[in-house]
Amino acid sequence: MGGCTSKDTTSGDDKKGNNMVDAAVLDKLESGFAKLAASDSKSLLKKYLTKEVFDQLKTRKTSFGSTLLDVIQSGLENHDSGVGIYAPDAEAYTVFAEIFDPIIDDYHGGFTKTDKHPPKDFGDVDSFGNLDPTGEYIVSTRVRCGRSLEGYPFNPCLTEAQYKEMEEKVSSTLSGLGGELKGTFYPLTGMSKEVQQKLIDDHFLFKEGDRFLQAANACRFWPTGRGIFHNDDKTFLVWCNEEDHLRIISMQMGGDLGQVYRRLVTAVNEIEKRLPFSHNDRFGFLTFCPTNLGTTVRASVHIKVPKLAANKAKLEEVAAKYNLQVRGTRGEHTEAEGGIYDISNKRRLGLTEYQAVKEMNDGIAELIKLEASL
Repeated sequence: MGGCTSKDTTSGDDKKGNNMVDAAVLDKLESGFAKLAASDSKSLLKKYLTKEVFDQLKTRKTSFGSTLLDVIQSGLENHDSGVGIYAPDAEAYTVFAEIFDPIIDDYHGGFTKTDKHPPKDFGDVDSFGNLDPTGEYIVSTRVRCGRSLEGYPFNPCLTEAQYKEMEEKVSSTLSGLGGELKGTFYPLTGMSKEVQQKLIDDHFLFKEGDRFLQAANACRFWPTGRGIFHNDDKTFLVWCNEEDHLRIISMQMGGDLGQVYRRLVTAVNEIEKRLPFSHNDRFGFLTFCPTNLGTTVRASVHIKVPKLAANKAKLEEVAAKYNLQVRGTRGEHTEAEGGIYDISNKRRLGLTEYQAVKEMNDGIAELIKLEASL
């Protein structure tokens, strides 16, 4: 697989030679591009990767050695991707801007080349309450965000040593948390079958990446450097080195979004005091997948709306009006089990953290109102 050689420190003349994208990578790019162009893929990659853009980018490299192949490999291999691109390192967003910019603009519902993501703002954390006090509709509520550690590339470019070093930093940081966040870090390496089963039963444990991540080279050296932390109440989790360096998650049964959000905000602020995060003036917090840029916030509920769900098109239509995304019970690319949908905010870029959660809050309140009226 292409890309992500360690930084090159050779002298000028050699460097030019090394900066060339090698022939095998170019061949793979050309044949992959031809197949994608001929396919009926609905991905954003296919929509925006014109021959002109492709020719412009195919010989470029980041200082980590990432090529266009590293960026688009997942979408070339999986024509059923919705998006189809990842950033192998933070620089890729600028080096391959001609393909990232239009995809980001499209996915996030308007974020042009000159737009800037607003500064972090969690807003008034007390303004959210319980969306479903009677417990009729909402099974559970979850708010998560992604963070990358400053000074490290993303998954495809990480060395085994860097994975270990990051896990060490993360676990020692998390073990310093107190109050309701206090908990235990479980490394995936050497995890006993019992602990593993327990975490799987709790729906906490992430499995090795799906084929979209595999194709993007995000699962190297598995399970080295991967781990999971949860508090004693199992309402606060951190995933280390799954898709992003960190996934910080607050969740609980029922519809009390206020409680879930406040816990997340406290946790993020506590962790940030100890670990510097990778941030960019234009895109906000940087993540491996461009759909998560900006606030990186995904606020979601598992919700039972059987009447609305009987007409999936209607459900999708109402959801779209509030910038909500409807997924199956177990997340992306899954079916709804027992009529339970996972519904979340779709936009994460160009608005504040508070606004992203508010879109979910208002949209879900509206869906519940509608369901009750049917």
